[in-house]
Amino acid sequence: MSTEAAAAPAENPYGIQQALEEGGPVAIGTFSVLVIMSAMSWYILFTKLFEQQKIINQGKRARANFWRSNSLKEGATKLDKNSAYRQVVEDGIQAREHHDKLTDPVEAHEWTVNALQRSVGSVNSKLSEGLAILATVGSTAPFVGLFGTVVGIYRALIKIGAAGQASIDAVAGPVGEALIMTALGLIVAVPAVMAYNWLLRRNKQIAEELSSFSNQIHGYIMSDGRVKPSLTGSSAPASTAKPATGTSTTGTATTGTTTTGTTGTSTTPPTRK
Repeated sequence: MSTEAAAAPAENPYGIQQALEEGGPVAIGTFSVLVIMSAMSWYILFTKLFEQQKIINQGKRARANFWRSNSLKEGATKLDKNSAYRQVVEDGIQAREHHDKLTDPVEAHEWTVNALQRSVGSVNSKLSEGLAILATVGSTAPFVGLFGTVVGIYRALIKIGAAGQASIDAVAGPVGEALIMTALGLIVAVPAVMAYNWLLRRNKQIAEELSSFSNQIHGYIMSDGRVKPSLTGSSAPASTAKPATGTSTTGTATTGTTTTGTTGTSTTPPTRK
């Protein structure tokens, strides 16, 4: 076996490491910024997904158990302590109690609606935290990578001019290494944009569920418990009332009435419709 065959294959002279070494502080700084932006994007994505799924699960438990309670306070105890749905319920109860203490009363409907809207808005605001960072990363990461590319190509042209020749060997290496920064910028930006749109859509769905729940709470409060949503998966019990004694039915359009007196019973002939 010859020495050339046994030798290890040569390393790629145009990799990321070589690009950073050739680019100097500018390339290293640009690469570091892109890494930080990518890490922030993935961190926000996973943390917001966790928060969203937590609220979605809270909504499922609220729909399953809350409206089986006899009062709002009893239903609130069935929800998680830090549940967004429990916060809406407690804010509604508090608004109702505080309305009776106002010296210059506002209409109860308007007062309760405003309190519930503020409660839902605070939950939506918390869910939206961090999405601005994703939008910023998605819109600026390509330009950060382009900055590294422009500076890299500029430095490559300076080297070519100093060498006095523009052969393929002298141009391909520096220019290719500079273009790596553009590719890195796109790799960082595309997942950030996709994550932003996905999380925004899930936030909208959660906001709609919370708004529907707050409307149900408002109806319950304003009707003193008479307006209540139907339970999911439950059906009204079949009527078990027995017909009154002496009432007979013949066919589909014949009705007879029996009248019981003190000394006897008389029956009115059925009337046909």
